[in-house]
Amino acid sequence: MPTAAALVTLRLLCRRVRHHIIHGYIVTAHSIELLRIYRSSILPLSTRLGFRGEQFSHQEERPLATLLIKNIGEFFTGELANPQKPIKSILIESERIVELDPPADTKADATLDAGNSAVMPGLVDGHVHPVFGEWTPTQDTIGWIGNYVHGGTTTMISASELHVPGLDYENLTPDLVTSLAVVTAATTGRVRWSGAKVHAGTVILVPGMTESHFDRLAAANSILAKFLFYPLATNKDEALRYNDWCRARGIRTKVHTGGVSRSGLSQICGYDIIEWLKPDIAAHISGGPIPMSDQDLDKVIDTTECALEICSSGNYGSTQRAVRRLKESGKLARLTLGTDTPGGTGVIPRGMLRQLCFICSVCGVSPAEAIAIATGNTARAHGLDVGILAPGKPADIVICGPVQGSAGNSVAEAIAHGDIPGIAYVIANGEIVVSGRSRQTPPPQRKYFFSCCDAHVGKFAVT
Repeated sequence: MPTAAALVTLRLLCRRVRHHIIHGYIVTAHSIELLRIYRSSILPLSTRLGFRGEQFSHQEERPLATLLIKNIGEFFTGELANPQKPIKSILIESERIVELDPPADTKADATLDAGNSAVMPGLVDGHVHPVFGEWTPTQDTIGWIGNYVHGGTTTMISASELHVPGLDYENLTPDLVTSLAVVTAATTGRVRWSGAKVHAGTVILVPGMTESHFDRLAAANSILAKFLFYPLATNKDEALRYNDWCRARGIRTKVHTGGVSRSGLSQICGYDIIEWLKPDIAAHISGGPIPMSDQDLDKVIDTTECALEICSSGNYGSTQRAVRRLKESGKLARLTLGTDTPGGTGVIPRGMLRQLCFICSVCGVSPAEAIAIATGNTARAHGLDVGILAPGKPADIVICGPVQGSAGNSVAEAIAHGDIPGIAYVIANGEIVVSGRSRQTPPPQRKYFFSCCDAHVGKFAVT
């Protein structure tokens, strides 16, 4: 029988094999043998490690019972008010953080030595466009969610599922858009694809909806509704009624802002509409891809109160203008980040990392603040209990370090220069989903050490 530590490695390898089997990819005989060894060996240790060896679907994975992360060099909280703390270790139990800096003699089922590198919350992408699971017809890509996880993103929020093949944007009906959101929530939103939580089921608001449609959305646990094709300029009263119905059911509203999108049919939206609509979130205020005018952008920042989103799809000049103005006016708490992908901008696994590096190195936000904006800020704007590293919070964690050749000797110094960090581990909901190194970033300079069931206690060495 393999050792406990070997079983952990087998488990991580076999998660990928199962993913390939589920999605019909080519699987080698060697990979099948790994799966057989894992399945036959894991059951005797299942109680001790918290694994469930009998089940192989994504949602049946179980995290380690307890996991200790130690020797942390930089600790980013995800909280904008206090974005960095001198924390050296984290204790995780099942799916949540139970203690920061636990006693030195704390025992755990597994220990991860961070090698004096950085720990930050899993990134929260506030603007994605899923279709079905890990497949998107946009750029014809399979496995995009898993690639984003390797880029440090553990939570994604749908800004509508408008890329479903055959969807006729000019003939959308209340029943159609509601049913589309409900089906997507019950499929893509039900499963933790590659470990990520995808909040799918965001309805595309259209004229003629009734309270019963919003009741269906609430029953499906939708968290967001989107004004995208909706004729806001001519349907003010109904739009405001939709806002009220959403908020009464715990659903937030987001509005497409700026010029026409790739669809060619989205409604133009600037200050004049945002001022009276008062959405919860103004999407991609610096462009998606075309921004509102500079004058409108300034007025939205100065005189409205909604959360303001910056996306990878936007205009770089408008992004710099918006972020600097928010910082100078003390309003960074309103700022959220997203990628607005998959879409015409592409599929960008490192999209959120690039976003936080841009607002730091180009727009003057500090590294710790940039990380907080990409995590806690974005989560809070969407009503989610993630993005913060604190006792009781979900254990969504990225362990990373500066890449060889990068500026500076720390993640903060690298980000300040605009260099993405190298990711070694991603933990989602208490489960290690990326181990050793990411397939989407260069490796970090430092090595990391993982031990299971005290298999390597006392044998850690940072090189």
